[in-house]
Amino acid sequence: MAKELDQEFVEYVVGKMVTKPEAVKVVRTIDERGVFLQLTVDKEDMGVVIGKEGRTAKAIRTLLRVLGAKNDARVSLDITEPDGERRERKEDKKEEPKEEAAAEEVVEEEEEKETEEEEEKEDDDPLADLDL
Repeated sequence: MAKELDQEFVEYVVGKMVTKPEAVKVVRTIDERGVFLQLTVDKEDMGVVIGKEGRTAKAIRTLLRVLGAKNDARVSLDITEPDGERRERKEDKKEEPKEEAAAEEVVEEEEEKETEEEEEKEDDDPLADLDL
């Protein structure tokens, strides 16, 4: 089976970025949602491929989308951890609802107030320093 352009593109770009290009593997599958590329690199090179805050991975995905659009295909890239685990993209993670975040802040504030009140009570008690 001949390699497709999108698969070759990922192998070439990532191969030039990493310290162990022989460990770069791209598996290409096609399903009803489009082309799916699964990228695996050496564990030491994961940080380089992902980049700060995922910027490098996002850039590669953006270029793949452009390449796919030229060929009327939807191309997705999944970066797989070397030990077989899959790292979730920030976009895939659901943000915690604002209501829950606000409720957590209220609970934290209440706990802080209680702690402050207990400290004030200890400071106000004149007998607290005496050993009885």
